[in-house]
Amino acid sequence: MAAPAVGSSASTKVLRVLALHGYWQNEHSFRERTGALRKNLKNRAELVMISAPLTIPEPGEAQHVDPEDPEKGDGQREDPRGWWFSDPEKNSFNALDETQSCSGLEESLDAVAKAFSELGPFDGILGFSQGAAFAAMLCALKQQGDLRFQFDFAILVAGFKSRASDHSRFYKDPITVPSLHVFGDTDRVIPGDLSQELAAHFVNPVLLTHSGGHYIPVCAAQKKVYFPFLDSFRR
Repeated sequence: MAAPAVGSSASTKVLRVLALHGYWQNEHSFRERTGALRKNLKNRAELVMISAPLTIPEPGEAQHVDPEDPEKGDGQREDPRGWWFSDPEKNSFNALDETQSCSGLEESLDAVAKAFSELGPFDGILGFSQGAAFAAMLCALKQQGDLRFQFDFAILVAGFKSRASDHSRFYKDPITVPSLHVFGDTDRVIPGDLSQELAAHFVNPVLLTHSGGHYIPVCAAQKKVYFPFLDSFRR
């Protein structure tokens, strides 16, 4: 599609974007953590939050705690949710797990399909960490003709490629959905090379790096990329 000129008077549409939180978060905690982003995008995009359907069990001593956020005590453990479990036996998740099979993904796909049906339409999707990895799968399904998921673009923050064998179907063909990939140089949870690996599966991805860690950046340098990217879909 042809992109209108940035700042064009014709670009008045406020985009509706489905926002998918990270592992150990939910729609409420993600809303709190994206306050600055929502404020800066309010004239361009409305973020619609939903919670993942999978409830994360209380971690045992041997399980990973909060693998997508090293910070503790920030309220994220209240009703923690996830989009899939890389270890079906423990109902736990680690982005680096190389497994034959996972659990929970179909429930999450059904939940997002319901959101598209009941809360949509959506112009785009935004995902953070596990939510970004999941959003990339939605992009692949859209390209494969899954009519449940109709949107124009994706913003993937701290995303990664799932290493589960039964998820390989999402990466077989180049993904043509327009995409913006955001990742931090000092992210210790999802290192930048994992996000670049995911971006390599997209055709002409837009890459945006920042000097910080595992969060969604909203400084002037990032807005210079966010705004033109979003404006190209405001028609």
